Amino acid sequence: MLYHILLTDVCNLDCSYCGGFSIDDLEKAEVSYSLEELKRFIDGDPEADVAFYGGEPLLRILLLQKMMDELSARSFLVQTNATHLDELPTSYLRRLHTLLVSVDGREKITDGYRGQGTYEKAVANAWDAKERGFTGDMVARMAVSKNSDIYEEVTHLSSLGLFDHIHWQLDVIWGEMWEDLDAWLEGSYNPGITRLIDDWLDAMRGGRIPGIAPFQPVLSDMIAGRKSHIRCGAGIDSFAITPRGEILTCPICPEFEFALLGDVRTASPEDIRDRVHVGEPCTSCDIKDICGGRCLFANKTKLWGEEGQEKVCGTVRHLVSELERIRPMVEELLEAGIISWDELDYPKINNCCEIIP
Repeated sequence: MLYHILLTDVCNLDCSYCGGFSIDDLEKAEVSYSLEELKRFIDGDPEADVAFYGGEPLLRILLLQKMMDELSARSFLVQTNATHLDELPTSYLRRLHTLLVSVDGREKITDGYRGQGTYEKAVANAWDAKERGFTGDMVARMAVSKNSDIYEEVTHLSSLGLFDHIHWQLDVIWGEMWEDLDAWLEGSYNPGITRLIDDWLDAMRGGRIPGIAPFQPVLSDMIAGRKSHIRCGAGIDSFAITPRGEILTCPICPEFEFALLGDVRTASPEDIRDRVHVGEPCTSCDIKDICGGRCLFANKTKLWGEEGQEKVCGTVRHLVSELERIRPMVEELLEAGIISWDELDYPKINNCCEIIP
């Protein structure tokens, strides 16, 4: 299973779309359980994957190093804004399976959401990580909000030649609904998805599969006939451990009762496995087996109500239908050996990409 270990609730940035919560008592923002207690818990899962998360996890590099030295995890991952990535010692950097770098597309878009100079620092440190020998999966982890042009942002990040994969999540449900959401979805986002999928198919015709995380698993499951539970795994085989030791279904819902599953000091992995599932309207949806339910938090809280939920689900329907459109051509490319199944079928482990935006 995948465990998001929140090394701190503190972050050095103040992103406009952040769903994080304010920290009134800084002591509560720091890890209060012992490393021995965490090790006992992780040792109970022979297939544990550990993702360091926050806040900003690289504000606690020494703690990260101690955990990497002590925990018997199958793999280690870091999700970071990368502003302190250059401070992570090379020996630990090279041990990471996946490095998810928070960058939202073009410089003006990233800095507009995250603060002046954030893009330049993050990209420079990501290049530095490659130069220092990081050979794992480097993922551009985008948040897509009202000023984003999905086609332009993804195309820009792809053009850098830096990231192995690009993933994004929509800035929806946890904040206020945008006044012009309908116009943005219909005039920008959905058409942008269509353009990206057309470009993706063109690249595959040339023998190359661009690493676009929301496309690859969905299409490969369509082709293989596989059904999916909620793709991030929240509440099933993916969980979060807060600095206070609580075990949650996912990192973004600490204040909701449904999310609290136990405590790292007393629970075992088997106590929490497969505990929480999406409910209606997802369970009756005709594309549930391919979408998986999109987001457990959104499904349980329904903060935007039925109408808002339908708007967001419409983006998933559009993505799925556009991938279904190109499916026959991709199957022909696979059969002809122009592209390989091994490269298309991604990811090999749950690597913190929620897949469905």
